Amino acid sequence: MTRVLSALVLLPVVVGTIFFLPAEATLVLALIAAVLAFFEYRGIAAALGVAVPGLIGASGVVLTCYATWASDDLPGRLADGTRFGPIGSSLHLVLLSLLIVAGALSVARGRPAPGVLADVAATVFPAIYLGLPLGALAAIRLDWVGGPEVILLLMLVIVISDSAQYYCGRAFGRRKLSPAISPKKTVEGAIGGVVFGTLAMTIAGHYIFRSPMWMLALLGGAISLLGIVGDLFESLLKRSAGVKDSSNLIPGHGGVLDRIDSWLFAAPVYYVFVRFLNW
Repeated sequence: MTRVLSALVLLPVVVGTIFFLPAEATLVLALIAAVLAFFEYRGIAAALGVAVPGLIGASGVVLTCYATWASDDLPGRLADGTRFGPIGSSLHLVLLSLLIVAGALSVARGRPAPGVLADVAATVFPAIYLGLPLGALAAIRLDWVGGPEVILLLMLVIVISDSAQYYCGRAFGRRKLSPAISPKKTVEGAIGGVVFGTLAMTIAGHYIFRSPMWMLALLGGAISLLGIVGDLFESLLKRSAGVKDSSNLIPGHGGVLDRIDSWLFAAPVYYVFVRFLNW
């Protein structure tokens, strides 16, 4: 019951923000999710004995998310009206700066240790793992990229795929998909998730995109598969750290990272399709 009530509260907020508010509101929502997910990630890293600086890591995630979103914003202009190119060209500067700061901080400690490489890598990684996908997801909401119905279609496909995995797994599940990582997931459930996710994208996408049905079917299959991989990857991180949920922030659902893990792997492929391959 708690799980259902949480969903009934969160779903209208997310859908309402995406569909009824300006595109900038979706960016704000993505930034909030990115920060919350980062600190959950940081807790998992700490359980693994890896130190991730909070301010540096969170700043890297936020700036990466914003720079990815801004790469599809209107070209920038100086005060005199001169155009200076896409604001999103700053993305590589954000990532380079994060790398330099993380490396410099490890040098400043002045203590050679076996965990230095892990600490630096774990500080840079969330910008790629969280910032890039969430920024791409927010960019899809921009009217000149996709629009609210396009981003809600991705939500629909992932929800249908996740639900099909659960119910197909309960009804037909016999073979474990990855017992060491997620004992409850089954091959049959994964197949059901891919089949129904593909059908959802093929049917619903036909009313939104100009692309042929076969391309929409491939997109739906890719999103469903990558959603499963994203879920398993986060489960791998948690199981390696010996934790059940990334946090208890959302009653009945765990943490923010637990809710967006499928999105983090599916969103980049969807973004590439919407931005570059939608005929």
